Amino acid sequence: MKYRSVFDIIGPVMIGPSSSHTAGAARIGRAARLLFGRQPQRVGITLYGSFAKTYRGHGTDIAIVGGLLNFDTDDERIVRSLDLAKEAGMNVTFIESDERREHPNTARLFLEDEKGSLEVTGVSIGGGKMEIVELNGFELKLSGTAPALLVTHHDRYGAIAKVATVLADHRINVGYMQVSRKEKGSEALMIIETDQTVSDTAEQAIAQLPEVTGVTVM
Repeated sequence: MKYRSVFDIIGPVMIGPSSSHTAGAARIGRAARLLFGRQPQRVGITLYGSFAKTYRGHGTDIAIVGGLLNFDTDDERIVRSLDLAKEAGMNVTFIESDERREHPNTARLFLEDEKGSLEVTGVSIGGGKMEIVELNGFELKLSGTAPALLVTHHDRYGAIAKVATVLADHRINVGYMQVSRKEKGSEALMIIETDQTVSDTAEQAIAQLPEVTGVTVM
């Protein structure tokens, strides 16, 4: 395996003790917050594998909640995140699951408020890195290391081409694309990682396409 920097081995600048159980967990929480688009009022966090067995000692609980409060991995407020969440009106519940998952460091987050809800599953893959592997029942692979565009749409002919055309018109290059659908002809999800940040103008143009039902920019 090739490493681009020493941080790929030892992890990012972070509040410890563990790059996998703390920094990676914080990034899962922060990604969920970004996908939800706001601070949730209620959060259910189900932990699997080693996360479930060691989350208190390794700070996984405070890390995920710190991410949900939009704290980065090196934010010193992470150590107080459980209290800060209460002060902010966020009700958090932790569930320890015995279910076997493909990855031992797995967390499923259910975020909710009066406007809606979101379910996100993330895995911490080491060195402070994480991947979002499920979003509202859609399977995906989202690392959060590059600008990303998530587009929910009707599974119809030409929907992908129209989104790609908008990106091309705005001179945005696609580095990676994945399309996931629950069943043929139903709702689908595009995950597009780009070389440039998606502008508000491009986001609005995609949102106005007739097949598109939702757009999220990370």
